Amino acid sequence: MTHPGSVDPNPAAIGRIPSPPFVRLPDPRRLFEARRERLEFLAQTSELAPYLRFIAGIAAAQSAIQDGLPEPELPPPDALARAREFGMPPLDRNQVDVDDVIGGTLNRLFDAVMSLDKPSEAQAALSRVKAASPEEMRIMVRDVLADAIPADAIAEHVYVAAGLQVHFARLAARLDKDKLARISDGACPCCGGAPTSSLVVGWMEAEGTRYCSCSLCGTLWNVVRVKCVLCSSGKGIGYQEIEGGAGTIKAECCDNCRGYVKILYQQKDMALDPVADDIASLGLDLLLKDGEYRRGSFNPFLLGI
Repeated sequence: MTHPGSVDPNPAAIGRIPSPPFVRLPDPRRLFEARRERLEFLAQTSELAPYLRFIAGIAAAQSAIQDGLPEPELPPPDALARAREFGMPPLDRNQVDVDDVIGGTLNRLFDAVMSLDKPSEAQAALSRVKAASPEEMRIMVRDVLADAIPADAIAEHVYVAAGLQVHFARLAARLDKDKLARISDGACPCCGGAPTSSLVVGWMEAEGTRYCSCSLCGTLWNVVRVKCVLCSSGKGIGYQEIEGGAGTIKAECCDNCRGYVKILYQQKDMALDPVADDIASLGLDLLLKDGEYRRGSFNPFLLGI
C-alpha cells in the first residue's frame, strides 16, 4: 500500500550502492606534505617532540625534492599483465637496482636533510650514507626493500628508506588502480610492502571501511575489519589501547599469530596519519613490548623498538 508522500522503492536501483574502492593510490607530493603537517602538530604536545620534528623535516624534504626529478619508469606492459595474472605485485622489489632515477632521488634526499637539526649520531650516519660506494648503497637499498635492516646500521638505513618511499610513491601513483589484484591482506598490491598501520576511514564512498597503509609506497588497500592483517584469521581478535586515551588508536591483537598492527580510527579524527600517528603512539608499542603480542607492522622510523 502506498501512502501519500511516500516514495516507492525502485527495484532498478538495487545493487547500485557503490562498493568501497579496493585501493587508493598515493599522491606523492600531498602524501609527504600531509605527513609533515601532522608530525608538526603532534610535536606541539608530545614527549617525543624532538624526534617528531626531525621526521617532519624528512617528510618536508621528501615532498620538496620531487621537483625536477626524472620520471620513474614502470615495468613493461607484459610484466604488469604477468604480475596481475599470477597475483604478484607489479612493482617487483627483487628487480630493483640503483639506477639514475633512484640514485638521484636518494642523493637529493640526503642533501635536503643535511641541515636538519639532529643528534650528532644521526648526522654522522647521514655522512656515512652520503660517502657510501655504489655497491654499499645497493646493499642498503636491498636491505630496506627486504625489511631486513641490520641492527648496527639502523640510522643509515632510515635515510635510504625515506628516499625509497619517495621513489616508490611516484611509481605507484602511475599504476592503473583498476588493474591491481589482491596479493594478501598484509601485502601492498602495488609493491608487496608490509603495512605501517591500518585506518578506518570516513570517506563518503567508504564510510567505516578499513584500509592498510603501505610502509614503502603509501598505497592504501582495503582489508575487512575484525580480521588479522598479518595472518587473515577472524578469530581471537582483540584490541588494546592506552587507558584514558581518545580511543582513536588501538592495537589490533591476534591470538592466532600473536601479532598486532595498530588501527587508527580516522573517521573519528580525519587528521590521523598512518605513519605520523604510528610514531607518536610509541607508548602503545612500549606497553605491549614485553607482553604476548609482537609488533607485526613495519615503520622505518620506529626501527629498534
